[in-house]
Amino acid sequence: MCNVCGCGAGETRIEGEALTPGEHEHVHADGTVHRHVHGPEAGHAWVPAGTRARAHRHADASGHDDHAPATDAGSAHYGHGPAGAHAPGMSQAQMVRIEQNILAKNDGFAERNRGWLADRGILALNLVSSPGSGKTTLLVRTIEALTARADGVPVLVVEGDQQTSFDAERIRATGAPALQINTGKGCHLDAAMVGHALERLAPPEDSVLLIENVGNLVCPAAFDLGEAAKVVVLSVTEGEDKPLKYPDMFAAASLMLVNKVDLLPYLSFDLPRAIDFALRVNPALQVIQVSATTGAGFDEWLGWIDARRAAARAARLDTVARLRARVAELEARLAAQG
Repeated sequence: MCNVCGCGAGETRIEGEALTPGEHEHVHADGTVHRHVHGPEAGHAWVPAGTRARAHRHADASGHDDHAPATDAGSAHYGHGPAGAHAPGMSQAQMVRIEQNILAKNDGFAERNRGWLADRGILALNLVSSPGSGKTTLLVRTIEALTARADGVPVLVVEGDQQTSFDAERIRATGAPALQINTGKGCHLDAAMVGHALERLAPPEDSVLLIENVGNLVCPAAFDLGEAAKVVVLSVTEGEDKPLKYPDMFAAASLMLVNKVDLLPYLSFDLPRAIDFALRVNPALQVIQVSATTGAGFDEWLGWIDARRAAARAARLDTVARLRARVAELEARLAAQG
């Protein structure tokens, strides 16, 4: 089961490795592999400001949430309360504790990934969206554009899906290395999975790692993978109200790619309204309009990648320079001591 959202039993399978049903692997920094079976845990969702859990206590001082959700005219809100979710028989406090424990472990793996990537100047981007937004087509065109350049930007891909390796095969057809991670009933990638993928892919210095997360606008928002940025893809074939319906994802993202803009003349999608809704959730969100089919907007998208890739490379060079200066300082001290 997804330990935070409670979506189903985990059946994670990293391509090329056999896991028994329900098992999941965590790879630690020392190279040891911890394999465990997921169990039922708690849920997570965005909590509107000003909401609170409604709970009552029994004579023995134990407490649990009211079984009926908070309501208003024509609505039932199971997402109210500190946990932002509802699970039968479990209090909000229990759900919050479980979520904090799970996310704290994930954040530890994410920081290891982030440090590993930073040491090598690798730009990692986590692409998230609902199913059918065109992420894979967008990745294929992005890879082709980056690798066709004179400097030959190395691009590697981690593909996340519940089942099949279809998307990884499409990526490999471009010549880019790709590793498929099938999450079974799990609804998102986590930092431990990505850490294992980094060991398998071994991306070179100054490369670009593109992570295509499982199609889901809810759970991936809560999980830091160690990426430099989350990029949320919203296609014009979806509703323009998606940012308000799934605000956690748009709040967590640094960039929104509005994809399939070539179809706008044939749809009733209100583009300014969609952008307005996204900026209400996240005023700092950058927005680029693209078409993975025609290439419209790709110069701006590739420029966005270039700027962050240059920053990652500069940070690596700065770290190397500081380490060399430190070594030189220590060598000078030793020489002075005779």
